[in-house]
Order: sequence, then C-alpha cells, then structure tokens
Amino acid sequence: MLCGLCPRNCRADRETKPGVCGMPWEPVVARAMLHQWEEPCLVGEKGAGAVFFSGCNLRCVYCQNKPISQGGVGKAVSVSRLREIFRELTAQGAACLDLVSPTQFAPAVLEALGSEPWPVPVVWNCGGYESVSALQQLEGKVQVYLPDLKYALPGPAERYSAAPDYFDRAAPAILEMFRQTGPYRMEDGQLKSGVLIRHLLLPGELENTRRCIDWVAETFRPGEVLFSLMSQYTPQPGAAGTLARHVTRAEYRAAAAYMENCGIACGYTQERTSAREEYTPDFDLSGL
Repeated sequence: MLCGLCPRNCRADRETKPGVCGMPWEPVVARAMLHQWEEPCLVGEKGAGAVFFSGCNLRCVYCQNKPISQGGVGKAVSVSRLREIFRELTAQGAACLDLVSPTQFAPAVLEALGSEPWPVPVVWNCGGYESVSALQQLEGKVQVYLPDLKYALPGPAERYSAAPDYFDRAAPAILEMFRQTGPYRMEDGQLKSGVLIRHLLLPGELENTRRCIDWVAETFRPGEVLFSLMSQYTPQPGAAGTLARHVTRAEYRAAAAYMENCGIACGYTQERTSAREEYTPDFDLSGL
C-alpha cells in the first residue's frame, strides 16, 4: 500500500522502505508514561497517559523531540501490544490517552483503539500538518484534538519545517477537527472533548504568531476552542541566528497582549521558565 496519510503524500511503500516520516507501517514507539507537562486540563491528578510515537511528517529544525521525530529512536510494537499499552496507562490512572505524533501510524492506532469506548478521552496530539481525509477516519474514535498551529506565514514554514503549504493544510485540518468535536466541553477542570490549538512562539517570529492568533480569533467564536500560547522554545544544538536564543520577555508579553486584545480568553499562557530541558522526557523505551 502506498502511503498518503499526510499532506506530503509521499506514496512510499512503507512495507519495504520508510516514508517521508522516516517510519515503516508497523508502529514505532519511544516511550509510554504518565506525563505531567501537558496543559492542566489534560493532566488530572496523575498525568496524561502519553504514548510518544517515533517519526514525523514535518522536519522542524528546532524540534525538542528530534531523537524520536527525526533520529529513528524507538521500538517497533504490534497492534495488540499497543492496545495493551493503552490499557496499562488507563489502569495507572491516566487522565487521557495522549497520542503524541500518531499521524504516520493512524491505521494501526485505530485498530488498537478498537470499537468500544475508552474510559478516558483519546487525544490526537499532532503537528497540525494533517490530511482532512485521514482525519475523517478518526471520527468517533478521538474526543480531543490537540493540534499545533505552527505557522500562518509561508516563509517561516518553509525555512523551519520545509512545508511552505503548512497553513493551507493546517487550517482546513483544524476545521475538520472542530466539525467532529464541536465546542469544547470541560468537566471538573478536565477537557472531555473539543479542540485545543497550540502555538509555539519562535524567537524573532512575532508577526507569524500574530497571524496565527488572527486566524483563530476570526474563525472561532469565544468558547468554541481553547488556545495555548507556548513560550517553551529551547535552542537546539547547532541552532543559528535568532533560533540560537530563547524568546525574550518582551516578545512573549507582546504575543500574550495581542492574544488578549483579539478576544481569545479561553486557553493558556505559559511561564518562560517552561523553556527548560527537563520538560522533555527521556526517550528510553520505558513503558513499552
């Protein structure tokens, strides 16, 4: 079968060679754990039940998870083992099943989820560079969509992620996610269904952030989606130019003020102290 799961549409036969994502068809996972560093509405008392999948359809030069997204770190697991991992996390008290970068393994994930409802929300935690047709296959299986909206401008999208069409793909994908879930629903401070859009402010890219905020504010009414403005950009080894530094206080204050002025009040801002390496887990294959 030739792969067309994502907008790259690489048409690779992933039974014999990796696709653009760098992965075969069989799921590859780097870690499963109770994860404390998602948004509060996903964490609960014990943490989100995070399953970190290997590979990615983007090539972000600043990726904090580069060993698994681009470096091939991970362990192949069967669909039946993946299902067991989901069960183990829920048995440990996970507030949700947090599927991190699952796009390249969507068919296997759907098979592992099965037909019955899970006791906690299933979260599709992705980079936003998604195919609408692939997302349509998830309807009824995913309760919470957690997409990035990385770029509204093609310049930084091409420069940093080799995806100049990023916004043209991400915008309709997020609209499809919202069509499936409707306005977000919270119970006792925990997100049970809906869309939570993340945006990472990059150093020197405040205009891109403003355009992303504009789209969210113009597209959704207050109370329909949540928005998380993230400050945790961390320079990676070899980073050059503006990417070699952290986001400044002035940049983040300006972005947060713009978000407020645009009327986005449902969501999260982030302390700049979040830009620390300990917020990225060790991908040591534990939990597999």
